[in-house]
Amino acid sequence: MTHRLRTLFLTTAGLVGLMQGVAQAEAPAAPEEVIITAAPYAVSLDSVTTSIEVVSRAALDVANPAGLGDLLNGMTGVRSTAFGPGASRPIIRGLSGPRVMILQNGVGLVDASSVSPDHAVASDPAESSRIEVLRGPSTLAYGGSGIGGVVNMIDERVPSRPAADGLEGRASASYDTVNNGKAFSAALKAGTGPVVFAADIVRRRSGDYDVPSAPVSGRFAADQGLTPAPDTKVLNSNVELDAYGAGVSYIGEGGYVGASVKRTDTTYGVPYAQFSEPAPNQEGPVQIHLKQTRYDLRGEHQLDLAAFEKVQFSVGYADYQHAEIGAVDGAVGTRFLSKGAEGRIELVHREHDGHQGAIGLQILSRDFQAIGDEAFVPSVKVQEYGVFTLQRLDRGTWGLDAGLRLDQRRLEAQLAGRATSAAAAAANIDWANTARSQDFTNVSASVGLFWKPADHQFYALSLARNGRAPTEVELYADGPHGGTHSYEVGNPNFKSETVVSIEATARYTADTVKLEGHLYAARYDGFIEENPTGTVQANLPVFQFTQTAADFHGLELEVSHDVWSDGARTLTLEGSADYVRGTTDAGAPARIPPYSLTGRLGWETASWGTKLEARYVGKADHLASFERPTNAYGLINISAHWKPLPGQGLKLFIDAKNLTNETAREHASFLKDIAPMPGRSLRIGTAYTF
Repeated sequence: MTHRLRTLFLTTAGLVGLMQGVAQAEAPAAPEEVIITAAPYAVSLDSVTTSIEVVSRAALDVANPAGLGDLLNGMTGVRSTAFGPGASRPIIRGLSGPRVMILQNGVGLVDASSVSPDHAVASDPAESSRIEVLRGPSTLAYGGSGIGGVVNMIDERVPSRPAADGLEGRASASYDTVNNGKAFSAALKAGTGPVVFAADIVRRRSGDYDVPSAPVSGRFAADQGLTPAPDTKVLNSNVELDAYGAGVSYIGEGGYVGASVKRTDTTYGVPYAQFSEPAPNQEGPVQIHLKQTRYDLRGEHQLDLAAFEKVQFSVGYADYQHAEIGAVDGAVGTRFLSKGAEGRIELVHREHDGHQGAIGLQILSRDFQAIGDEAFVPSVKVQEYGVFTLQRLDRGTWGLDAGLRLDQRRLEAQLAGRATSAAAAAANIDWANTARSQDFTNVSASVGLFWKPADHQFYALSLARNGRAPTEVELYADGPHGGTHSYEVGNPNFKSETVVSIEATARYTADTVKLEGHLYAARYDGFIEENPTGTVQANLPVFQFTQTAADFHGLELEVSHDVWSDGARTLTLEGSADYVRGTTDAGAPARIPPYSLTGRLGWETASWGTKLEARYVGKADHLASFERPTNAYGLINISAHWKPLPGQGLKLFIDAKNLTNETAREHASFLKDIAPMPGRSLRIGTAYTF
């Protein structure tokens, strides 16, 4: 750890020197946009001490229709679980699952996407007005489960402001050749106040997608002693999704209050290993049917108090279910049910002499059930309470960010009559004598110092200590898990997972140049991961959840330079790089993404623009003992858009990906050896805003 911290400080000093040198020739830039997720009070994007990236609605209008993980894949420090086009969650700095919180307007989704990688996120990115991604553990406003990062999908289904000119909206549609994919999304807001209405819809359909070569990798086929099928499609990768919702708000001079309802209904296939001959003990293809109804209540009210300027709250209730269905016989296998609510309320301090702050309360209550032959987790009721405060002092050239949070989490599992498998017994687990209730208390804290020697320079050093309670899967798993093709065994004796992390940030923002760099290191106590025991049960390899010490470190770098501009015409060069490495007492953790390098050349005018992107992902060879390596790959993508009516909201776009038809496998995916990334594709579409 000492060597890593020394490297961290030395490299940060180098970044500071580089940026100060560039600053001598550059004028200050205008302040960046205000971000929502990092704190309840307003902080501009160029002065946050954490690592944050925003996906705007304009970018979402032309983005590839995909699950949340696949949409964000390629963002600096972010990859995807890539469990087929139907199910993907983001991986942030090598961490995934319960360590990455997925929020909708600041509260949880109450779905089952963190339980297994084949479970889809119950909200589609196309519903959002913007998406904010926080990388790293300094996320005290949202709880210890954000130990790796937070992704907040923000929408206007509950209107927070009146519609411009009484009516505003958007619509986009596209078609993709690689999977015969058709997508459509639209949103409408009406009313100048005090009553404002909103509605939105997302609909997409896609078939099995094309790949450059046989889906099954040569390494995996050799291990199985079988021959890959010579297909050029990943079978059972089709997706059907419908999501629609509506909301209404009362908006007055002192704030707003509103409610909304949303329905999500999606059916998607889970890719399987395609061999020329039947594989032993391989189950038939599975389709997953997911349904969720969600209700939200949100509001904000200005306060006439000396200490506090406003109160804001958000409550979400969801009823979620999904069924795993045999694609051939239609038989329903395992069903997962999740029902519950999460809410938060925040009191924001009145700004005074550079001081901003907030205090808040967060409550979660959720009932989770797994029913069927592969119900590897018992029914569990989860209750969580959290109180927190965030404070910021900005003295112009220097400042301080600090936070403190206390979380109490209780899990009550239905263990009565639960049989103990031979695999669990071998780990000295006896469910008949296991306490049905588990309580975890975690204290998290962070402090960050920042320095602004000039308007266009920002440097920060942050230290955080975060705690995460184990999940129901990590505590109580005992059964076959089809999503990971393993027999999983939890451990009810786990303690909370804690991490102490340090991060250095350097940011330079000027008229034509933007630079941002992050160096980080983290040490975990009680890091929870799965490792094989070397035994087999139910014809599946047994994986046991264990706790060890772990160290992670990495870097992220982004640069953008307008190399030439003349009025509305601009030629821009962009580059980014990320790297993460993890080690535990048991060796390398599984599915840690290799480094990546990305370069982009963009040309923009008032009516059209184009961007050429080259992305290189290195070979994955820092492996857990049971992992196979993946080869390095390079992708070339190009996109263009045209605004045929100057000053109007109509945009036509075209997007070509993987132009060289490269076989690319996402190392962080469980399916990397049987479902590579899509081959060459061409997508055309249109977007309109008014």
